[in-house]
Formats: sequence, structure tokens, C-alpha cells
Amino acid sequence: MNKKEIHIIGGGTVFHVRPHLALSAPAYGATARKISELLSDSHHEVLGDSVHLHLTKMAQSSSRLETNEDIARLVDRLIADPKPKIIFMNAALCDYQGQIVGACDVLTPAGKDQPRLKTSEGKQTMTLWPADKVLGRIRKHRKDIFLVAFKTTAGVTPDEQFKAGMGLLKKNSCNLVLANDVQTRNNMILTPELASYGNTTNRHDVLKELVDMALARSSNEFVRTKVLGNEPVSWSKAPKALRDVVEHCVAQGAYKAFNDTTVGHFGHMSKDPIWGNYLDVFLSSRRKQNYNKPGGLDLAQVYFLEDGAVQSQGGKPSAGVRSQFELLKSHNEFDCVIHFHCPKKSESKVPVRPQRNFECGSLNCGRNTTKGVQLFADDQIGAVMLDKHGPNILFKSDGDVQEVIRFIEENFELSEQSR
Repeated sequence: MNKKEIHIIGGGTVFHVRPHLALSAPAYGATARKISELLSDSHHEVLGDSVHLHLTKMAQSSSRLETNEDIARLVDRLIADPKPKIIFMNAALCDYQGQIVGACDVLTPAGKDQPRLKTSEGKQTMTLWPADKVLGRIRKHRKDIFLVAFKTTAGVTPDEQFKAGMGLLKKNSCNLVLANDVQTRNNMILTPELASYGNTTNRHDVLKELVDMALARSSNEFVRTKVLGNEPVSWSKAPKALRDVVEHCVAQGAYKAFNDTTVGHFGHMSKDPIWGNYLDVFLSSRRKQNYNKPGGLDLAQVYFLEDGAVQSQGGKPSAGVRSQFELLKSHNEFDCVIHFHCPKKSESKVPVRPQRNFECGSLNCGRNTTKGVQLFADDQIGAVMLDKHGPNILFKSDGDVQEVIRFIEENFELSEQSR
């Protein structure tokens, strides 16, 4: 089994305005140290993983990491090195830089090498501007790094806390985000599937669950898709049965948008010998679309090659195209599949599979989902529910569409959001 090099970055940073005057993001490394301890106590030692703790000068006086720029250089070194596989980005980076306003409202240079301010000169005015972000560059350049980030709020509702943490996750392509509120003490672990785990005020418990989930999910396998072109396939090209079912679910609110992007996916498998060496051809929903807007339902044409490679015409397909493939290959009596993020009704008999250790889009998630499929409606429908996530529903393009819609309505709360 491949070894993982795990890096934890913690502590706060400063921005030097002048000698003896600096902006700071107060953080003293307690969380980073705890994560390091939990990793040392975990089963990663059996795998031979190595853990590296990087603390800033604010958390460890001997450290050479002090400013945002120091953290940025560390991140760049980790990105350039193929060995790092997990990064816990727990450092509190100074959100602002500042300059003192001098004579004639001219901004003066900042830095420890500039003249010291004198209190005898009275009050001063400082202009602040946002500092450059560092987090986003990690997964932008290294999709193979499993990134755990942290979002702090102060006195907000759980829903606001969820939105703030999920916004950070989606913007920076994080694999997990721990959102914590410094006033309510509430913690939640957020995933790309828009689910939350570890909802507790117990800091030890949530950090332990965070480490366990990071170790489990970082072992998931992914196959990257090569995009051949960005011109999508018209929604009208999909089988009528798929269009009718998806459009009904859209109308009932099953496909909700977060930051103008819809979660969930759908697809149709075609098995046609004209495709030669292509193993299977999919029409699949596209990534980063809003299915509620005109053109949002247009599709990507996805090719699964005999060597395991995946290619797409029409832009990037939904991350769930791998699950679509696994489901329809294993249950080849069906050729259509839809997935949305809604809870099931209490009386529903649809079986539930765990999602906690599986990131949507991984081979592992597809296999886990496939194992739970159960047949309904005289074997005309297949369905499985993913915990804290949503159902996958399989049906036939030449089957009874109204029966599929009736099954969905009877089993799932389409107006609600799984979480």
C-alpha cells in the first residue's frame, strides 16, 4: 500500500506594518498539535505514513514561519514535491495588509525596515486591504492532494456556519472543511456532497472524526476525465423518459443550487457497437451547472475506454459520472440513472448505504453505492439511498415514466435538502 506524507500547518501569521506594529491573526497551534497527536495515535503508522507538523512563530518561537508569504512559500514547496498526499491547512492567515496614511493622504511603505512610528506624533490612520489568498493554489495545481481546511465564524446560526464553510470548500476544491464558531462553540465537518458530520461542541470528538474521515477518504481512488471539447449535447438528445423524470424533479425542487451550481446528477448509458474501442458511452449531466436555468440540463458525452481512461465531449461531466457508470454496468437491465440530494421519507423501504468514508466521484463511492441497490415495482426500478446524501434511482428508458415519478414522490422529500 502506498505511504502517505501528511502535513499539518498551524498557528497564526502577522503582517508587519512598521517596527513594533503589526496586524495579526491570533492562533497558537493547539488544533494543529491535536491533529498531529491524533494522527500519531491512528492506524496510519501501520501503513508507514509520515506526519509533518509546521507551526508558525506565533505557535512555536523557534519557527521561521511568520507571515502569509512564509506560509505561501511552504505551500509552494509542498505542491512541487510529489510525496505530500494530505494537507491539514489549519494556519490562521492574516486577512489584511495595512499601510499608514502619511502627509497629503499618501500611503507610506509597510515593513519592519521602515521608520518606527512615534506615539508623540499622535494618532495615525491606517488603510487596510485584503491579503492574497493561499489556500486555493493547493488543489489548483495538485488534485492528488487531499486538502482539509478550516473556517471560523463568530456567533452565527448553524445554517450560516454551514454556508460559510461550504463556500470555502467549493471555492478552493477542498475535500473536507471543519467549520467552527468561536462563540457558540459549534463544530461541523463539511464534505463536497453538501453533508455535515461531527456536529458537536466537543472539540476532541470532532477533531478525532475529522482525522478518521481524512484518512479514510484520502484512500479513495479517482480517474480523471480528459475533456476533448466544450460544446454540450442538447438536452433534447436525451431519452424522453430521462427528460420527463429529471424535469419533474427539477420542478419539485429536488435539484437545489448552492452558489448557482446544482448538486446531484443524471445520465443515460448507450451500448452501441459503432463506437469501436469505446467500452461504454454516456450522456451525463455537466459539472458546475444550474439545472434550474436555461441550458443547465444540456449534457456531456462521456466515453469509458477499454484501458480505464475516461474522455468527455461537451465539458466536464458531473463528478458522479463514475457512480453512474458503476451502477449501470452492474445493473445492466437499466440504462437511466438520476441522483439528487433529498432525504427519504420515514416510511420508505429504500435501503441506506453509508457515505461518510466515500467522496462522491471516487471509484469507491460508485462501488459502495452499487452494493446497496434494491429492486422495486416488479423489478422495473432500482434504488439505493446514500446516508446524509441522497438516492440513486435506476430505470429503463422504455419503461413506465409515471411509475418512476410515482416511486420518487412516495419515497423522497423533494423539497428538502439532505444534510
